[in-house]
Parts: sequence; structure tokens; C-alpha cells
Amino acid sequence: MGFADTFKALGDPVRREILVMLKSGRLSAGEIASRFDMTQATVSYHLSQLKKAELITENKQKNYIYYELNASVFEEVMLWLSQFGGNKDENN
Repeated sequence: MGFADTFKALGDPVRREILVMLKSGRLSAGEIASRFDMTQATVSYHLSQLKKAELITENKQKNYIYYELNASVFEEVMLWLSQFGGNKDENN
């Protein structure tokens, strides 16, 4: 995973909405697409960008593809971001 791909993927509001949807659990591509007013191809593009950034994983079961959050990538990003926070007194 590269942070550039991660932040690029997170920069799009549709992709962020897909991630919020997946927070509740896995969803099929059709379930995700049904919540947007866009073509299936456009939703597939957004899903492929999220997979490229490793923010989601896919699991094929019979005729369906299910998507889930990849929590380990979020943990890695949060760990990296945490270095910029902290106690203000640490810098004095």
C-alpha cells in the first residue's frame, strides 16, 4: 500500500461514502450501486480505486462479489497521522 493511492482514493466523496456504507458490514457490488444515481460501470471504477488503495477487499461467492473494509490500512494511516498530533507541551 502506498499513502499516495490511499489519499487519492479518500479524496473522492463517492468513495468516502462507499467506505461509510461498508462500515456496517460487507455489501455486494449491486447493493452498493443501488444506493447511487450512477452507472454500474462508474461504481465499479470507484470500487477498483478503493481496491487499488487496499482500503477494501473483495470476496467472490457464487455469482456475487462482496466488498469489505480493510481495517489494517486504516490503522496504518491513523498510526502515521498520529505523529502529527499529541501534547502541545512536547514541543517546548
